[in-house]
Amino acid sequence: MVRFTFGSLAAKLTLIGALALAGCSGLPDQIDETAGWNAQKLYSEAKASMSEGGYDQAIKLFEKLEARYPYGRFAQQAQIEVAYAYYKSSEPALALAAADRFIKLHPNHPHVDYAYYLKGLVNFNEDLGLLAGLSNQDLSERDPRGAREAFDTFRELTTRFPESRYAEDSRQRMQYLVNSLAQHEVHVARYYYRRGAYIAAVNRAKAAITNYPQAPAIEEALFLLLKSYDALGMNDLRDDTDRIMRKNFPDSVYFAGGPQDNRPWWQLW
Repeated sequence: MVRFTFGSLAAKLTLIGALALAGCSGLPDQIDETAGWNAQKLYSEAKASMSEGGYDQAIKLFEKLEARYPYGRFAQQAQIEVAYAYYKSSEPALALAAADRFIKLHPNHPHVDYAYYLKGLVNFNEDLGLLAGLSNQDLSERDPRGAREAFDTFRELTTRFPESRYAEDSRQRMQYLVNSLAQHEVHVARYYYRRGAYIAAVNRAKAAITNYPQAPAIEEALFLLLKSYDALGMNDLRDDTDRIMRKNFPDSVYFAGGPQDNRPWWQLW
């Protein structure tokens, strides 16, 4: 006959019960339905989640794919797809980091032009809040860095990959950015001029003229420069600016008093 003492039996039952409870409670959370999936299956499911708008789920699957199968075309494709998924899920910093990582790891990849385009697109759309929808914000204290970074990225894309399928769209976005950045400088110059900060107005108007000489906003930049020089009593510079403006914009409306703009100074359009 096998004899158990009460103490040893109770201890064993407690241990068995604890193990059983731990196993039962942990089992559902530990099941990973993707455990047996190959790289193609993970990639296909992640793409399916993307097409349905499930970007968080797609990110998880792409990251699992790269972790399990770090080599090969599916892993490379996952790296760039996850950048897009972050972009669509409103995670611009993570999207930029993923795009930069892909460019660094695969500088000669056939689709590296897309990584540049996506990087430019993220910065472009992030900066629209500044260039197209400011609300009671002081432009003189804001630096449209995102717009400049977007421009630099699009320029690199069009320079390195002039035949890329994304090149033409990038060029159009570059033109928009040039015009917007010039307009930004002019609005800041106007802000300073209206407040009597004429030297600051001169500096911002000159920045627009120097950096964006072909932008439509240059006409107003020259006029603000002329008026600021006049207010400062710098007659020679005023007259030089007047000659330049009349030569380039002989029919400028600003000579007749300029267009009336009663919008708040911070509202771009």
